Amino acid sequence: MTSRPGVRRGPSAARGPSAAGGASQAGDHQGWKLLYLVAGASSILFVFLLITALVIDFMAPPPVHGGAATLEFIASNKAGYVAEQILWILPNIFPVLVFAALFVALSAYRKSLPLIALVFGALPWALLLAVPVSSRGSLNLVYLSDRFMAAGTEDERRTYATAAEAIIAENNTPAIVGALSALGILLMGLAMLRADKASFPRYLAWIGIATGALGVVSEVLRHAAPGFYWGYGVLLWVWFIATGIALIRLSRRAD
Repeated sequence: MTSRPGVRRGPSAARGPSAAGGASQAGDHQGWKLLYLVAGASSILFVFLLITALVIDFMAPPPVHGGAATLEFIASNKAGYVAEQILWILPNIFPVLVFAALFVALSAYRKSLPLIALVFGALPWALLLAVPVSSRGSLNLVYLSDRFMAAGTEDERRTYATAAEAIIAENNTPAIVGALSALGILLMGLAMLRADKASFPRYLAWIGIATGALGVVSEVLRHAAPGFYWGYGVLLWVWFIATGIALIRLSRRAD
């Protein structure tokens, strides 16, 4: 059947609704190339920086109990300790970029679930930048160590050791932010299941769901069942690397 006189069909109408929808989805990614590229690179760099911190930790593990012992350890290993703490804390900004990029990419298909995942997933990492502990120490302990070693009396040394004990106790207290971040990964994986396969591979969605589910359990039972936490840590690194690769590939299609 021919079209009516005076009515011209556009290219999208000629190709049909599915083609128009595909063009619209492709257009949703326009202008986000830099975000996808930076977030993808940040996701991979995040893992490598944490592995570097872990290597330093294994080479000279700091005490996890005893204020005086910790302050003495820092005094004799200051450079390595400071480097390790920076590597644990500073990279926490990278997951914020990753979750922001995932939200932008997935909001073309679903808006509510990616937004909820963004809040739960990114906010905990941002808050950790303001917390003075890294679960393996604290930069605040460096100052206490200097004062401890310079103290002239046992009472002064005991005061600084007691202050260090308070920070160490905070290090060993399970934080709810960890469970919230894992929940964000779980929700982001669920959002990926409804997205176009061309944006993110289906296996990445399932890795996210598995990582998030294990992460919630592991964070809650962090000290009761530490074996789960180690498994979650490895799976978390796998998720960040796989997500980084997917975002870099997405950036190449966002021209």
